[in-house]
Amino acid sequence: MDDQSVAQLIAAEEKRQREGLELIPSENYVSRDVLDALGSVFTNKYSEGYPGKRYYGGQDFTDKVETLAIERAKKLFDADHANVQPHSGAPANVAVYFAWLEPGDTVMGMKLEHGGHLTHGHPVTTMAKLYNFVRYEMKDTETGEIDYDAMREVALKEKPKIILAGFSGYPRNLDYAKFAAIGNEVGAMLMADMAHIAGLIAGKALPNPFDYGFHVITTTTHKTLRGPRGGMILTKGKVGNPLKQVEKTLENLPTLIDREVFPGFQGGPHMNNTAAKAVAFGEAMKPEFRIYAQSILKNAKVLADEMMKRGFKLVTNGTDNHLILADVYTSFKVDGREVQDILDKVGLSANCNAVPNDPLPPFKPSGLRLGTPAMTTRGLKEKDMAQVAEWMAQAIKHRSDDKILNKLSNEVKEFCLQFPLPSDQ
Repeated sequence: MDDQSVAQLIAAEEKRQREGLELIPSENYVSRDVLDALGSVFTNKYSEGYPGKRYYGGQDFTDKVETLAIERAKKLFDADHANVQPHSGAPANVAVYFAWLEPGDTVMGMKLEHGGHLTHGHPVTTMAKLYNFVRYEMKDTETGEIDYDAMREVALKEKPKIILAGFSGYPRNLDYAKFAAIGNEVGAMLMADMAHIAGLIAGKALPNPFDYGFHVITTTTHKTLRGPRGGMILTKGKVGNPLKQVEKTLENLPTLIDREVFPGFQGGPHMNNTAAKAVAFGEAMKPEFRIYAQSILKNAKVLADEMMKRGFKLVTNGTDNHLILADVYTSFKVDGREVQDILDKVGLSANCNAVPNDPLPPFKPSGLRLGTPAMTTRGLKEKDMAQVAEWMAQAIKHRSDDKILNKLSNEVKEFCLQFPLPSDQ
């Protein structure tokens, strides 16, 4: 690269990733093949529309690569239709809202402080100005059990048009059958935001919401799915013409969603990203990906146990998925932002996060969110989780001692260099 300023920053970031451990549960490492597709000549091509229905010429190969991504996505998730064009998970969720709702309609989603996502109706979002969001939450933060009885009562009263199952900070599994029962009782469309757990579903390590009668699944294509940063919308049901005007029925839902993605919210899709999605979906179809998905869960359970042994108070006292949420303020009287910064000093990346009924403000919350997808990709096993937990505990305990923090940083670096990045292979 001739631009040395950018080249040096890329090299520095690659060094940071190679010499440290990525614990943020929404991040991962992609393969060299995914990186090559992202940097391919598909980045030069505009492709407004859908395969066979484009507004620009020269689409022979863009049509083929998008069709390949679509077919692989459908097979991975047992879907009837897939839209692989959304640029990320948030626009994917918004496209579904606009496809199915009218302004003022009601959506039921998980409360942010109990593990939900901003796009599930937090008051600071634009969607909260357009639609009426009502929320469900945990009945017991010690176990993580959702209050399904209260959820049903609210649904019967508010009659939501969409009931949304999904999370970004919830360490347990959702009971999709109970969601479906409530949704069917009130006549709601069933939507699952599986951005965090898509790879675990593709790898058959966690259940698929489609098996419980859900109509729509939205997801990112990175995180546990280990692809490029992007989004996707999957539907189960009749597939129509994305450019045709249709009524708002479940039968026509795939068409309605396609029209909201293009031309509703986006112009040209990023075809280099689509090519990289196709590569990642192909990787997720291989038998070794199922082993990877199971390893994420095994590592997370062991890491959670090892953290609790060292005094970490965990929201829900453990995990059923890839994600762990620690209440570090209760544990060590240090806020999550400070712990995040401390761990950065020793080469461990995690992110501060609110906990249920958090007494601290959003920018300095009580919690720390972490997970195992990225370090499992690097090759870490269950036997390594005690060491990771010990480094975290020691860094917090000796947070004011630069000599000890430097020693820990060197230990982390030496350890990490045993595990190459996928892009090195």
